Amino acid sequence: MKKIWILIVLISVVSCKNEVPVDYAIISGKITNTSNEDLMIISTDRYFKQVINVNEDGTFLDTLRVQPNIYWLLQGKNGVEIFIENGNVLTVDFDTKNMDSSIAISGKGSEISNYLLVKNNKVKEIIGSGSGIFKKEEAEYKAIRLEVKNTTTAILENSKGISEAFKAKELRNINYEYIHQLNIYEVYHAHYAQKEGFKVSEDFLKDVEKVTDFNNEEDFLYSKSYQDIVTSNYSDEAVKLIEQDSISEGLASLMALSKATNATIKNKLLYNDAKYGITYTNNLEAYYKFYMDNSTNEEYKAEITKSYNKLKTVAKGQPSPKFENYENFNGSTTSLDDFKGKYVYVDVWATWCGPCKREIPSLKEVEKKYHGKNIEFVSISVDKQKDHETWKKMVEDMELKGVQLFADKDWESQFVQDYLIKGIPRFILIDSKGNIVNANAPRPSSEKLIELFNELKI
Repeated sequence: MKKIWILIVLISVVSCKNEVPVDYAIISGKITNTSNEDLMIISTDRYFKQVINVNEDGTFLDTLRVQPNIYWLLQGKNGVEIFIENGNVLTVDFDTKNMDSSIAISGKGSEISNYLLVKNNKVKEIIGSGSGIFKKEEAEYKAIRLEVKNTTTAILENSKGISEAFKAKELRNINYEYIHQLNIYEVYHAHYAQKEGFKVSEDFLKDVEKVTDFNNEEDFLYSKSYQDIVTSNYSDEAVKLIEQDSISEGLASLMALSKATNATIKNKLLYNDAKYGITYTNNLEAYYKFYMDNSTNEEYKAEITKSYNKLKTVAKGQPSPKFENYENFNGSTTSLDDFKGKYVYVDVWATWCGPCKREIPSLKEVEKKYHGKNIEFVSISVDKQKDHETWKKMVEDMELKGVQLFADKDWESQFVQDYLIKGIPRFILIDSKGNIVNANAPRPSSEKLIELFNELKI
């Protein structure tokens, strides 16, 4: 009852005509069949997260201080896009067992959220579920994406209570969504239709080529698709640098992104790249220096500096972080110290990771070639505990070789944290004394791995 009275008071304050504009929004609602997972508000770029307390009866109430934009309201796998800005008083109700048909959004400022709800449901209806859309041939795929664009445009234009300023911005976003989906078709069709080396026809990307402004800050902050288009443009620039000047991939990426002329976009792009890229570079000092010289966002720079200092502890020649008593598929437990006297090639992977599984045939070949030599091949799964049986079954079904281990706390395992692993697969080579040879060792599918082994006379 106390929560209800608090909500009434807050709504009264926000609704007061003579009140100074508030610097927060209010969100409340009820979740039927709520789970024990956190209810969260998350920005579409995943940088903003706020946990909202859910009562035992499924009700919730909280205030939010966010930049006006689209956010996800998520509980586990159940989620809905909502638009939040200061002064909103939103009520969101849903049933986790029947999410799509049960969502109800009401309250002050709910018009845009309801537009998004109608829009997203219509998009699902048009393109269907799963990856089937990417298996379609060019003409049909493009026709479906154009239908999505035209249909969502009509929904936007017919929506009531939405400002013309928002409509103009969202109209551009709809076009960006269309262009982005054309831009990714080549790669996705090649993968899902199993057409290795597939290339789109000459005029397929003519609409993509019409986007020539990559420094629109307003669109960048609002549209995830525009962000993807901008990122793709600079990725193409990075490829040219690699081919023309033989620059390393990580550094080439930073160099390309640094060409952005809008400071907000440039800082965000550099940070997006560096927060993962710095964990993969084999030239840490040059990578870090270039980032620091070109970013002007002090918050981002502080975070990348923190990663840099952490990565210096796992540089070549440093003692390797250790893992202890990890569950071994053979029924025992295994620690890194058990391999003292031998080189150790570590594969950090998970059963759900496609790129990890694609390395398995090559890993098995390398393991077979070096079987009985002074090296152990150790695969560490970072699957969650709920997927433990999936891990055991995959090891058995795929006849995985080497030493198969299950990390003690998945991504939160100390070994994973110490190596600052943010993406998998990740390969690490440790020498016979327990010191790091390469914290970003070549993949089994790379010829450079055998070259490295030969250089070390393994």
